[in-house]
Amino acid sequence: MNYSTLKSVLEGLLFVSGDEGISAKTAAEVVETDVEVVADVFKDLQKEFVKKNRGIRIAEVAGGYRLTTVIEHAPYFEKLAYSPSRSSLSQAALETLAIIAYRQPITRIEIEEIRGVKADRPLHHLVNKDLIEEKGRADALGRPILYGTTKSFLDYFGLASIQSLPEPTISDGDDELEERTKLLFDRIEGRQLSLEDLDRELDTD
Repeated sequence: MNYSTLKSVLEGLLFVSGDEGISAKTAAEVVETDVEVVADVFKDLQKEFVKKNRGIRIAEVAGGYRLTTVIEHAPYFEKLAYSPSRSSLSQAALETLAIIAYRQPITRIEIEEIRGVKADRPLHHLVNKDLIEEKGRADALGRPILYGTTKSFLDYFGLASIQSLPEPTISDGDDELEERTKLLFDRIEGRQLSLEDLDRELDTD
């Protein structure tokens, strides 16, 4: 394999590796060449992307390499994410997502018991948007699917982890929890308040 082809193949490997990235060792095993050679090619690609002012960069993280965007372009990515032209979540999907976020892992039947209506369509919509995913099976009759949130959910709502969710004040049981989560995600979806504002609001109630 000549150098030009090797560079092209490694760039493709970076792309298909996604957020997890790929180590020089793994990439070297795939292309059947020395680790040092692969590391040099990755570094050449890093310099090339910067020199040519490309819209992507190669970051070296925890011993691996992965594609990233240019930090200065972040405002444009935010505009795309919050563009009105992008399909938004329905009220039913938001309520379902809120319940899953705070109660995960949770089954469809448990979600329907809380909402009082069928949850098949909202669940299908949320799975398609990569906001929730299967987290295994419940130890119950029929082994129903357990649902939980994804990394995309954290990215969408700007959360570092699921523990970063604002904690609702629970004094009257499940009804208040359901109402709090519904209000919380209504506000976040509408981008009316930041997470910090929501924290302050919950603290002052």
